[in-house]
Amino acid sequence: MDKILISGNPESAGGIKVTNDGATILKSIGVDNPAAKVLVDMSMTQDHEVGDGTTSVTVLAAELLKEAEKLVNQRIHPQTIISGYRRALGIAQEALKQSSIESGDNIREDLLKIARTTLGSKILSQHKEHFAQLAVDAVLRLKGSGNLDAIQIIKKLGGSMNESYLDEGFLLEKLPGMFQPRRVEKAKILIANTPMDTDKVKVFGSRVRVDGVTKVAELEAAEKLKMKEKVDKILGHNCNVFINRQLIYNYPEQLFADAKVMAIEHADFEGIERLALVLGGEIVSTFDSPQTAQFGYCDLIEEIMIGEDRLLRFSGVKLGEACSVVLRGATQQILEESERSLHDALCVLVTHVKESKTVAGAGASEILMSTAIAMEAQKVAGKEALAVEAFGRALAQLPTIICDNAGLDSADLVTRLRAEHANGRHNFGIDIEKGEVADVTKLGVIESYNVKLCMVSSAAEATEQILRVDDIIKAAPRARAPDNRPC
Repeated sequence: MDKILISGNPESAGGIKVTNDGATILKSIGVDNPAAKVLVDMSMTQDHEVGDGTTSVTVLAAELLKEAEKLVNQRIHPQTIISGYRRALGIAQEALKQSSIESGDNIREDLLKIARTTLGSKILSQHKEHFAQLAVDAVLRLKGSGNLDAIQIIKKLGGSMNESYLDEGFLLEKLPGMFQPRRVEKAKILIANTPMDTDKVKVFGSRVRVDGVTKVAELEAAEKLKMKEKVDKILGHNCNVFINRQLIYNYPEQLFADAKVMAIEHADFEGIERLALVLGGEIVSTFDSPQTAQFGYCDLIEEIMIGEDRLLRFSGVKLGEACSVVLRGATQQILEESERSLHDALCVLVTHVKESKTVAGAGASEILMSTAIAMEAQKVAGKEALAVEAFGRALAQLPTIICDNAGLDSADLVTRLRAEHANGRHNFGIDIEKGEVADVTKLGVIESYNVKLCMVSSAAEATEQILRVDDIIKAAPRARAPDNRPC
């Protein structure tokens, strides 16, 4: 189920978020407890590293802490619990590694299955086939580089979610100035971050003492001349497109139009840095040495329409893998949650391309690790064995929670699942739709090995960090430096 997050000012734009993404929820709620902050940081790390598994990692860490609390109440020292958890983590990692399968030649098919699994619990689940294809096409265009900056996601209100599409060009939500070319072929692009708004005296920001109105006109003429010199320097680079991060006022815009140069203003920081990346250029601030400027290049710049909005499309860019995903949706909240869901899927797919190993999903991997730990725990002597067993029980809670969330009988299904794994059928997981245990690899429910490994390792390490703490001490506020200024 999703959660509605309300910010301090619900009436403001973007004051409401509708999401079920673990990292987004934890990041948005104010957490005062220091131990809880460790779990929030862990969830954020999972999001940055692999993109998915943010809820699972928090739930697993919470279950490990719950089991550890029971052991502490039995008078078992936290260091013994930590030692047992470390041993259990090693067993779990080895069992997961043994069960992983290389994708090999059918990597596209595996990527599609992983994308469907990732999107299955998100807002895009009703259109997961469409978005899985879209995400896999975008990631395969990267040719293994893993540079997600080359994939731009543009949100446009209107239409339904299944009208979203992948555009092979690079889209910029800006338009050229008045009377400038609307279409440029074989574009040579100068990308800049420079003020182009000084041709008028800003009355509110200046204090000028003059003895007549004609003197103000002379000042404006001087400013205008300076701006003309600057534009002439830019035109001296022999570029036919000029993109600036800052505003371009009417006078320089008119000069660019006279020179038949397309000038695009106010391409924000993120937009201009991404543009520089995909066009192969560099952002410049001074224009005295044209020979050292690094230009961007593309085959075609043209205006297109999406819904009621006009945008610029850059086709045939230097970074061939660059592309744009256009998301459509009925409300701003749907668009934002769709972007988060798609970003998670893209991160998981990029992670899988780097190391293409898969494991079974739908609770199969957790029960596999839990069973392996239970078997090995019998060989461990002393109190440490209790901690090893507790780690296994915590892992088994994840499929239990999956069943409970789906309204199924968790006690019955998890015991059946454990029996199947004890008989060597390690690909068996929970079929949510039919409410039974089944071979989930045949159903196409597989996950990236790296995501699952990161989830187990992060949860164990965060739990260990919290278990090592025996007291919370509030540090004194930082002392202010004495004010030695004379009165």
